[in-house]
Amino acid sequence: MAKVFVIGVGMTKFIKPRGEVDYPEMGLEASVKALNDANITYDKVEYAACGYVYGDSTAGQRVLYQLGMTQIPIINVNNNCSTGSTALLQARNAVASGSVDCAMALGFERMARGSLTSTFADRTNPMDHVTMQMIESVGFEPKAPPAAQIFGNAGIGYMNKYGATERHMAKIAEKNHSHSSRNPYSQFRDVYTLEQIEKSPKVFGPLTKLQCCPTSDGAGAVIVANEQFVIKHGLQDQAVEIVSQIMATDSPVMLSKDPIEWAGADMTRRAAAQAYQKAGITPNDVQVIELHDCFSANELLTYDALALTPPGKAHTLIDSGDNTYGGKYVVNPSGGLISKGHPLGATGLAQCSELVWQARGWAGDRQVPNVKYALQHNVGLGGAVVVTIYKKANANACKPLTNYNPAVEARSITQEDYDKAKSTKRAEFLEAKL
Repeated sequence: MAKVFVIGVGMTKFIKPRGEVDYPEMGLEASVKALNDANITYDKVEYAACGYVYGDSTAGQRVLYQLGMTQIPIINVNNNCSTGSTALLQARNAVASGSVDCAMALGFERMARGSLTSTFADRTNPMDHVTMQMIESVGFEPKAPPAAQIFGNAGIGYMNKYGATERHMAKIAEKNHSHSSRNPYSQFRDVYTLEQIEKSPKVFGPLTKLQCCPTSDGAGAVIVANEQFVIKHGLQDQAVEIVSQIMATDSPVMLSKDPIEWAGADMTRRAAAQAYQKAGITPNDVQVIELHDCFSANELLTYDALALTPPGKAHTLIDSGDNTYGGKYVVNPSGGLISKGHPLGATGLAQCSELVWQARGWAGDRQVPNVKYALQHNVGLGGAVVVTIYKKANANACKPLTNYNPAVEARSITQEDYDKAKSTKRAEFLEAKL
């Protein structure tokens, strides 16, 4: 299969879901930014995968028609919280297979306020197998959000089995809120003390409010291309190679009575092991990680599942400081889902954007030093996980092709940005709302 490179990334600032910005505007902003980053027009995109969880059937077309009705395949994707990275996988596969030279992955979400709930009450819930296992094993708390119960029970299971503590999970949240203060795209940029995190309102089990991701509105976009396209357009210095990308779904272990497995730990183990093998590296070769910390408990479990520590030793990474600046790894320099926010369809592409900026050395005061390999972990219960490993295409320094550094300044797009990105061959579907 052909090598695949990320040549452009873009995202909106993640915001509270107040209905202030609709999905066509968010999706357009992220798409224009990614196209401008790659210095190409929409005409060069031959395939698009558009991810969202809460929306009608052809929302991807509704967004991209604003750039031009170019008649390319546009695939709409919903894979729960792993939707964004699933869209990226689809775009990458289109390029890797030789079907197209250049493809786009777009993810966006306009969410309802409050905890996640089931959209349809008149049909089987796709998470019923997990929920029933939890009810039979430990019961169900009607007043607590179901997702918080699944991940909270997983954290309790890890504590009981391996000796981690509630404080370890609070320290994860403390770290991510601190990291987020440096990220202009984050929904929350306040820094909290460990005591403030521990004393914030309880949600379920060890999880307090400041250890749980918020619902968010936002969008992200990524442009991928093959090596010939990269060379033709002079993008070698800013291109970031996807050296491996693996999706896995649940194994029967998820149906065990071990609550750690209810959170999808086994599919992360499988995807990570295969991703390292395909990339020809070990976890020790990675410097920076964007990890799906929908709850602090899941970050704890995932240290173990990604083999960043030996089995059962995830909490030692926290004790040693090896999960933040100055340590072995920097995990969630963006602030993670806990603080940056979690618009379900956009999360995986925002993770990719952060790691691409890190690989290029553009991340300013949140830059991780000496990045050679970057790892992304995006999980959706029900279930799917995508683990992706990146490295810069070459060692040459590069500067943004836009008139500002998008990694450190969360600007809106201008008419000039839009005109530079839109199709030059096909009429726009609608005037863009800029």
